This record gives sequence, C-alpha cells and structure tokens, in this order.
Amino acid sequence: MTETARIRVLIVDDHGMVRKGLQTYLKNKPDIQVSGEARNGHEAVAMVEKLNPDVILMDLVMPELGGVAAIRLIHQRWPEVQIIALTSFQDKELVHDALQAGAIGYLLKNVAGDELAEAIRAAQAGRPTLAPEAVQALVQPVSNEPPIGEDLTRRENEVLALLVKGMSNPEIAEHLYLSRATVKVHVSSILSKLGVSNRAEAVALAIQNKLVK
Repeated sequence: MTETARIRVLIVDDHGMVRKGLQTYLKNKPDIQVSGEARNGHEAVAMVEKLNPDVILMDLVMPELGGVAAIRLIHQRWPEVQIIALTSFQDKELVHDALQAGAIGYLLKNVAGDELAEAIRAAQAGRPTLAPEAVQALVQPVSNEPPIGEDLTRRENEVLALLVKGMSNPEIAEHLYLSRATVKVHVSSILSKLGVSNRAEAVALAIQNKLVK
C-alpha cells in the first residue's frame, strides 16, 4: 500500500502512556499512519489544521478543552474528518453528547488493537462503530426526570387510588375523613405531578403505569 493511501490518524489524549499504547497498537498496521498527537482539545484543533488527518481518536475527559467540545469544533470546521470517541467512561449522557457533537464512533479504551484498527477503517469509510455499552446507552434515553408518580405523597396515592375507583371529591372526602377543600388540593397536586389536565387522564395514566393496586 502506498504512503498516500494510508489512513492518517491523530491521537488526542491527556495521558502520555495512553497515546504511546495506541501508537503501539497501530504501528504494525500497514494501512494506518499515526500522523500526530495532542494532549487536549485546544491542541487537537491546532493539529487538525496543521496535519489534516483522516480520523481522530478523541479522549472525552481532558483538561482545558474536553473531548465533546473539541469534537463539536472540529466537526463544524472540518466535517470531512471522522472522529472516534475513545474513552474509559460508559456514562450514557457522554455517549449522547459525543455522538450529537459529531463523533462517528464510540469505543472504550479496553478495545482490542485489531478492533480499533477496524473501527478506524470503518470511520474513514463513513461507517460508525459503537461499543456495546454505547449501543445500550442509545436505547436508554437520557432523562433526569423521576419515574411517573414517584413524587406523589402517601395521601396523594390514596386519593389517586380512589379516583381510579371512580369516586367523586365528596366521596373521597368522606372515605378519608378529609374536607372537600383538602381533597380538591390533593387532586390538583396529583394532576400537576402526573402532567395531565383532568381526572380521566390521571386515571388512565395511573392504570397504564400501574401506580395503584
């Protein structure tokens, strides 16, 4: 294979031993050439401008300018450069952030050398490669919201159970020995916490999500 046909790779990682290890992985691949290294996102941007690599192996957690921000900058300025996120972290938010920023692949640093080389070849051809952990993260949407109904109080759960039984506010008040005004407050709070606009929707949501026995 001629020199001009080799895939030019830029390694970006703040740990020298990691960069050296990646170099060792790739040095015996005749179709891959490590053309440069960078220690953080700022250096990565400068090296891309200088070296014009085909593929970048990008660590995500680095000082000064992190990997996700660097991916976004590079992808905006040089969309033809393919970027593989290569990290020790399996955090699903990090997976989403890296891929949304423009990474074509997401691998963990314990990847085997041959698998890494194949991922580089795939990236250069425009094909994504994702670690199983990244695939799992993608099928689990990122959400910081608690499960539906988790924030209901004990009393609100009692009121909701009676709503499911079809009781009116006066009937609930009599059953729980509460004033009608208090029941009305509980019902309003339940609707708000469940994100619904009326009792019928609250009942349907409660049944669908098995919020009451």
